[in-house]
Amino acid sequence: MHLGTDRILAEAGDGIGWLVLNNPERRNAISLEMWNGITAALDAFEADPAVRVVVLRGAGDRAFTAGADISEFDEKRADAAAGELYKEITTSGRMRLASFAKPLIAMIRGFCLGGGLAVAMKADLRIASEDAQFGIPAARLGLAYGIENLKILTDLVGPAYAKEILFTGRRLDAEEAWRIGLLNRVVPADRLEETVRGIAAQIAENAPLTVAASKATIDAVLKDPGERDVARLDALAAACLDSADYAEGRRAFKEKRKPVFTGR
Repeated sequence: MHLGTDRILAEAGDGIGWLVLNNPERRNAISLEMWNGITAALDAFEADPAVRVVVLRGAGDRAFTAGADISEFDEKRADAAAGELYKEITTSGRMRLASFAKPLIAMIRGFCLGGGLAVAMKADLRIASEDAQFGIPAARLGLAYGIENLKILTDLVGPAYAKEILFTGRRLDAEEAWRIGLLNRVVPADRLEETVRGIAAQIAENAPLTVAASKATIDAVLKDPGERDVARLDALAAACLDSADYAEGRRAFKEKRKPVFTGR
């Protein structure tokens, strides 16, 4: 899959898409070019029925991503007009992560701080190595995060831990991040890829329409009632009942075999 940049690597196989932030010399900080590459890769993965789940990771073992690539601020955010374009591109990229229709897994090794944690929180699942570190040092920089990112954080860890994370700006090790609900699993570094690949493979084997309906419905539960498209959710559930995959699931159960789902 060619994306026009060597900073974003994307490949797919066995139902799993792999999206790699390839900027290890800057702890995988995300440039504007990379945001465009992320959007292009997610669009391609979403359009490919063979891809049923996507794993997002950083290159190397030092960091998942450091967030924004500050080195390009002088050029890309030199004035108000440039700053507005920068904001438009980065906001579009973050929204694309949030709106991605297929399951998205963040595979986290090393530092996952500030904007990097904001990216990881856009994923459906977060699997980290024992040496990973987490935090939002905004209070040490004089910055404030908007309501969208803070709602995600609060939904994951609750208001008390969200306030502690933001008020103190301290770093959390992987064990504490898991204990408060920020992570799904913590594993030894040498088992991280194996664990993520195994979880992704389980998801890829399941009925795609059911997985999509589950993701959409759980995301809707976290919205205010007035923002929920209940008719769409009902349609997704009905589509599962009418699908060939539902018939295949019933046949496989009766025949005591593993089902083969096609997403139709």
